[in-house]
Amino acid sequence: MRKLLLLTILLTLGISAFSQKKDYLYTLETDKGKLYFVLYDETPLHKANFEKLVQSKFYDGLLFHRVIRNFMIQGGDPDSRNAEKDARLGGGGGQMERIPFEYHPARFHKKGVIAAARDNNPEKKSSACQFYIVQGKKFTDTDLDAFENKNDLKYTEAQRTAYKTLGGTPHLDKNYTVFGEVVGSTALLDTIAGVKTDSFNRPEEDQKMKISMKKMKRKKITKKYGYTYL
Repeated sequence: MRKLLLLTILLTLGISAFSQKKDYLYTLETDKGKLYFVLYDETPLHKANFEKLVQSKFYDGLLFHRVIRNFMIQGGDPDSRNAEKDARLGGGGGQMERIPFEYHPARFHKKGVIAAARDNNPEKKSSACQFYIVQGKKFTDTDLDAFENKNDLKYTEAQRTAYKTLGGTPHLDKNYTVFGEVVGSTALLDTIAGVKTDSFNRPEEDQKMKISMKKMKRKKITKKYGYTYL
């Protein structure tokens, strides 16, 4: 709790990246390959919570239990570990304390971002463990104008370009906490998003995950994967 409080205070003071020289690079692995990601400094509560879960190996052996092509892949339900083929998943982790909503206008639902799943609570608090990775689709300026009006936000030119060229899910902006993004290739994301699913969007073949973390210099992450810190 002391760590979370310190991170929140630093964020409030506007100290960019907390003057840290290193960060964690995360590796998500399935039997279909690997992808790499980082977590945002601008969402310190989600970042600290996810770090804790990965350190405890919470996610190892869990499934991507909800997969919708051109939308997202979702996992992290603790009930998915060793789940029967016909088990309906998605409700696990409810006994864990939810994470307060953390919105930052620079963080949006472009392809490859990692965001927290949640139920319909009015405070928009996040699940303490379930997350999704956005695949999405491409949008036009007219589409984005409509989302700006609906969600009371304003996209930058760079954000518009990302939605028009990379794609994403702009209808989720300002409604779910975006707290990280894939760096480097999104090939594994596209592969999992394309698997066959049942009528409940659960993959017919289990997509088990394993997540690990390694501390690296931020400059190295930027040089190797092209990720730029705010």
